[in-house]
Order: sequence, then C-alpha cells, then structure tokens
Amino acid sequence: MSEVKKIATRESYGNALAQYGAEYENLVVLDADLAAATKTGVFKKAFPERHIDCGIAECNMVGIAAGLATTGKIPFVSSFAMFAAGRAFEQIRNSVGYPKLNVKIGATHAGISVGEDGATHQCNEDIALMRTIPGMVVINPSDDVEAKAAVKAALDHDGPVYLRFGRLAVPVINDNPDYKFELGKGVVLREGKDVAIIATGLCVSESLAAAEMLAADGIDAKVINIHTIKPLDEELVVAAAKETGKVVTVEEHSVIGGLGSAVCDALCAKLPAPVLKIGINDTYGESGPAAELIKKYGLDAKSIYERVKAYV
Repeated sequence: MSEVKKIATRESYGNALAQYGAEYENLVVLDADLAAATKTGVFKKAFPERHIDCGIAECNMVGIAAGLATTGKIPFVSSFAMFAAGRAFEQIRNSVGYPKLNVKIGATHAGISVGEDGATHQCNEDIALMRTIPGMVVINPSDDVEAKAAVKAALDHDGPVYLRFGRLAVPVINDNPDYKFELGKGVVLREGKDVAIIATGLCVSESLAAAEMLAADGIDAKVINIHTIKPLDEELVVAAAKETGKVVTVEEHSVIGGLGSAVCDALCAKLPAPVLKIGINDTYGESGPAAELIKKYGLDAKSIYERVKAYV
C-alpha cells in the first residue's frame, strides 16, 4: 500500500499565491518578517515587486493592506494566526471589516499543531475572533487541494476573508476529479446513519480514520468536511442532524466559539439535537511535538473514535 501524500497547508498557501500571481496582476502579498515560515517567500521570489515585508508590525501591515484595497489591489496579509487574528484584531475589525474592504488574511501556524513553539504561539481562538466580525468569511481547509482552492475562492470573493493554515503536514484527501470547492458549502465525505461527525481543518482526515474504526464496531458514521465555518452550511448541518439524530464536531480550536459553537447555533435555531464538541477545552496548549500534542488533546483518530463510540 502506497504511503499517503502529506503537505502542510501553509505550503499550499505560498504555492497558490505564486500560482495565481500571474493571473491576478492586482494581487499583492504583505508579510510580517515571516515569509520563510508562512511560505509567502515563494510569491516573493516570483513577484518581488508585489511582495511587501512590513517587519514585525502586524497592526501596521493590516492598515497598509486596507489602504491598498481602496486602490483596487487584492492584498493578502500573512502571519502566524496568533499575530494575524490576535494582535491585529482591532485593525482587522475597524480598518478592514467595518468598511468592508477586499483584504484577505492568510493566517498560518494555527492551533496546537504549531508544536514546540508552545502556548503563546498556538492560537486556538482565531476562528472565534474572526466569526464575530460582521461580513468576515472564515475558511479552514483540510488539505493541500482544499487550501489552494480556498485561496482562489478568496481571490474571487469581494470582501474580507480569513484563511486558516497549519504548520503540520496533513494527508491529501481531496485529490479526486469530483472535488469542488464552494464558499459556504460543506462536503459529505462519508455517508452514515448512526452519527454525524462534522469536522474542519486537519481534523477531517482524523475523523475519516475514526469513522473506519467505528464501522468495524458496527457504528455507521457520516463524515462532513466543513471548510467554510462562516458562512456555515446550515442546510447540510440540519439535514445531517435530522438523518442521524446525533452530531459530533471536531476541530483543532477551542470548543468555545469555533465550529462546534457555529453548529450548535444553527441546530438550536432550526433543529435542536444533541451535540458533542471535540476540540481544545478551556485551556492553553503546551510545547511538544505536534503529533504528540494532537494525541494528548484528543484530536487523533483513536481518541475521536473512543469519544464518539462512548457518545453513541
């Protein structure tokens, strides 16, 4: 059996920017002294005149991007999620969100899979923060294919977009001819009638593996990939809850304010159903190898399998 191809979505981000740079002449990339880590250096090498290193000044970077957007440019501001969503939140809210400017935020190194950088750099709150900004689109792709498609979708969308990328290499699961990316639309990866597992980001591949384990125990799990957390595919979420009666959300993010909260908001309003939220509980991360942290915080396939089995 051939080994599954793995690519970090931050790599996909840099490659996609370089790929679309020729097609979109108004595409401009800004970075905060992290071009090597965010992989925007790939774009810089191809289009040096359209890459701006703003130094370690994320708030100023967002302000520059807002100004560029008013001139017809499509600026992508890039930094670690902790700095892009956390440090520059006020500027994103007031200088980008409020005037509805066409700025894209490429946030890499999100979640606990940042690993050894530790709690200060492991942003598990960014989706919650970005969801609260009116008009902000929030995307968390599951693999290389989806990450590249997300960049293209962000380019074609008129308005602010937050894109979440990871440091850890993850399995490529969407490399099939039928794959289609559409903003605000979830993707059913596996049909099932006993429980619906709704996952996002790197947790999608782990949830698929967990579903296979559940199947061996006679539990038929439906698996849904939610790449766009805002706007949420409420129609698909409600249909899954109606079909299975039980819902599980899985995310590399706090259980407060992320995918789980978005799903609960939708179901509470339209079809009340029991929901188990799997994610980072009310705690900070810690320093350690990414794979070990994912296991410790219960986001690996085996942990998901055990939680869902007990729940069902």
